[in-house]
Amino acid sequence: MSVPTARVGFRLGLFDALAQGPASAAELAARAGNLHERYVREWALAQTANGFIDYDSGQDTFSISPEQAMVFCVEDSPVYLRGAFELIAAMIEAEAKVEECFRNGRGVRWGDHAGCLFCATGAFFRPGYVNNIAQNWIPALDGMSERLRAGAKVADVGCGVGFSTMLMAEAYPASSFVGFDFHEPSVLEARRHAADHGLGERVRFEVATAKDIAEDGFDLITMFDCLHDMGDPAGCASHMRRILKPEGTWMVVEPIAGDSPAANMNPVGRLYYNASTMICVPTSLDQEVGTALGAQAGEARLAQVIRSGGFDQVRRATEGPFNMVLEAR
Repeated sequence: MSVPTARVGFRLGLFDALAQGPASAAELAARAGNLHERYVREWALAQTANGFIDYDSGQDTFSISPEQAMVFCVEDSPVYLRGAFELIAAMIEAEAKVEECFRNGRGVRWGDHAGCLFCATGAFFRPGYVNNIAQNWIPALDGMSERLRAGAKVADVGCGVGFSTMLMAEAYPASSFVGFDFHEPSVLEARRHAADHGLGERVRFEVATAKDIAEDGFDLITMFDCLHDMGDPAGCASHMRRILKPEGTWMVVEPIAGDSPAANMNPVGRLYYNASTMICVPTSLDQEVGTALGAQAGEARLAQVIRSGGFDQVRRATEGPFNMVLEAR
């Protein structure tokens, strides 16, 4: 019930306007660009009922706490959730397509799910990447931070709109980065982002499936939240082994999950199982092989897939509340 009203609040700047300080409905409507007070008041009461903002009945004013602002206003916060609301809306938009797959067993092509599922997915994962890739995940890999600081060749496979690739490029200016994705609109968006950030000389983006990447000699290959979406993850693992230097590392970032369904009956598992039903499984089943690992495959199953590609060592390098980071060598 909160998804449409929260999305309206993000688009109209109402959360940001409230971050300026407590306000009555009339003041909030004025701050956000002379909106209609009656709509703004009902919206604010809805967000209060949601627990997203606060209401002072004595003063008849609304406010947003620092903790609430971390979720709704601070874009680089690790818990900024605008992308989550967009992702859920995209899932609902594609509901009829996925429902039909229950009957025919087929999948839904990544670019056909909804209007801009790839944009919503990028926005959903971006806060975690901003706060973890350079700070926690790459430093957890054996010797990789030093190699990247000295200058290394990196492939970001399944890069989407390029947030992960560009964050690495900004953190390690001596290294070169190429992002690969099979979805051309995502690659075009990634190229636009790279140009806007002045990273065109060290970052490029190419359209290719994971198994069709022709370049090799990579010191590091990264995959952020995408191995489980691939139709043939085992075939992908074999190809990653071929294009990686013998002493290179493959970093696989995947949704956090236990190795049994019982271990995933919690709020994070609830989020990922629902997203997996509507997005991850249909995406994989649309591709060749159609393994459909799902977003809650778990470390043991993922490690089995990675080892099948010829990797001898697979370990969990680190983890967070939403992701695990596997290091394969």
